[in-house]
Amino acid sequence: MDNNEVSDEILERYKHMVSATVYTSLSRMGYENCVIEGVKPYTPGRKLVSRAVTLRYLPIRPDLVAEIRGGEAGFAEPNNPDSPEYAAMGSCGPGYTLVVDAMGKPAANIGDVKSIMLKMVNADGFITDGYIRDLAPILDYGFIIYAGGRTPRAARGYMTEYAANVDIQCGGTLVRPGDLIIGDDDGVVVVPKQLAVPVLEWAEEHEAAEQRILELVQKENVPPGTYYPPTDAFKARMREEQGA
Repeated sequence: MDNNEVSDEILERYKHMVSATVYTSLSRMGYENCVIEGVKPYTPGRKLVSRAVTLRYLPIRPDLVAEIRGGEAGFAEPNNPDSPEYAAMGSCGPGYTLVVDAMGKPAANIGDVKSIMLKMVNADGFITDGYIRDLAPILDYGFIIYAGGRTPRAARGYMTEYAANVDIQCGGTLVRPGDLIIGDDDGVVVVPKQLAVPVLEWAEEHEAAEQRILELVQKENVPPGTYYPPTDAFKARMREEQGA
């Protein structure tokens, strides 16, 4: 683990947070563009808390395909076991999720055969702003999935893999290798890895304050607006009550 990697301890604490609270914490720090837009949960009810491994695709062109897959332009080999997509999948594992920049194209860059590699390395999840196919067998692989949609259409003719573990966009937001991915049924939030701790600390206190407000409004039979949203003063009083 490099010195900047989000620790397993922090990952465990994030598992108690919802994406909405994490988003609010980030937005207060000026990081409002942190939601991967246009993706749907295809494993609903499951929580994703993981570090990002990134994979970038580019529009297809014969010379680029030949560069990546080998062979002459227009006569490229169909596959390359050392290609960026296999490099990215191979660098996943427990605690890591493959996040793909597929440019939002309505085609599937990874189906059941390729994605079995994610099962083999026990990756946490797979997120693409493109589409996915062969969903039924992939669901049996066990990892969490977010995608822009479903299609029988392969990526050939639309895009080709280009680079692994580089800065990418996915669903219109920046994702850098090692960033923290928080996903639930509401969507996916990207936490810059260097902000993982302060974002979490604010989110934990905010969640506790919201829970306290739920208790108060029911106990006192008053509208939620009596206490909500929690102010800094409310949180300070709550800390005093808890002896913090």
